[in-house]
Amino acid sequence: MSVITFVHHKGGTGKTTSCLNIGGFLQKSGEKVLIIDCDPQANATIGLGINPDEQDINMYDVFMNVFEGFPDVTIKDVIKETKSGIFLAPSSLDLVGVEPYLYNIEDRSFVLKEALNSLPDEYDHILIDTPPSMGQFVLNGLIAADRIIITLDSSFFAGYGVESLTTIFSDIEESIGKKRSADMAIITKTGELQEVKAPVNEMIESFRRLLSGKKEKFDENTLLDEIESDLRINVKEICTVPYDFKIIYSQKENMPISHINPESRAAKSYKEISDIVRNW
Repeated sequence: MSVITFVHHKGGTGKTTSCLNIGGFLQKSGEKVLIIDCDPQANATIGLGINPDEQDINMYDVFMNVFEGFPDVTIKDVIKETKSGIFLAPSSLDLVGVEPYLYNIEDRSFVLKEALNSLPDEYDHILIDTPPSMGQFVLNGLIAADRIIITLDSSFFAGYGVESLTTIFSDIEESIGKKRSADMAIITKTGELQEVKAPVNEMIESFRRLLSGKKEKFDENTLLDEIESDLRINVKEICTVPYDFKIIYSQKENMPISHINPESRAAKSYKEISDIVRNW
């Protein structure tokens, strides 16, 4: 059983999408997959066709189980099978109320890891979807994980996120006394309609700083090369996923793209990535 945590790095937009689609291809290959949604936004829960407002118990109850006076709920109690065949430990907006409690206990970053210890060894892969900002749920995910995947896009702002990678993992090492690093980075191409536009002068100044004054003219591929170059200092494997509007269609259907459009451009990339993950 492998435990893989997905981290949404600054500038990234494809964390939950990557988690669901990699999980989809792993499931289609015959693997038993569990996705744990630790994001209060519950995008992975919704993305698998589960309404977070209709669940009696969810990951909120699993985290709060460690505090006196709260119901005894294990992660096994909240798991349900989705129509895709992927198993899910759902989230809800209630999760935002957990962090204040976690700051009051010494082992706050190990709650999820302890919860996973109660699971029977029946899943081939456990994928953990974390919130888009650094906090206790991300730290819990990183500590519980055997492997770490970060996601970011090829937009202008992603470059700034790359610069902070070393700092983030250094902080984690200092916090838990164990060295961690990303095993894979997934860069999702944004497509023209998703490019962020900024005032010309601001863009020129920012890009000069990002590219160390070496280049003033660039396109997405140029910036992608720069991001990949910086990533290779810290990340073992770098994969890219092309922009594909069919991803949006699969999301509307509450299914991974592996189950809707497995031959689409993005699907082929996610299939290749899932093959790497399966062989870890």
